[in-house]
Amino acid sequence: MKRKQLKTIESLFVHPPSANIKWSAIEGLLRELGAEITEREGSRIGVRLFGERRVFHRLHPSPDTDKGAVASIRKWLEDNGVKP
Repeated sequence: MKRKQLKTIESLFVHPPSANIKWSAIEGLLRELGAEITEREGSRIGVRLFGERRVFHRLHPSPDTDKGAVASIRKWLEDNGVKP
């Protein structure tokens, strides 16, 4: 795994959740973990990873991910054995 993705994982697992993680960094991490990402309607994306499908909303106009989304993604990764 590349250094950038390792930093993203570390950022996702900070307590309390950070609100300044760029969504593009999270997408890059998911791709590095083997996710298949597809465009959906509007600003939604489909993510297939860990044998599951999830739908996320790309944030705009701000590129930063909100705390709720960070906590959700952190739990999903943690439940599937991804930890810093």
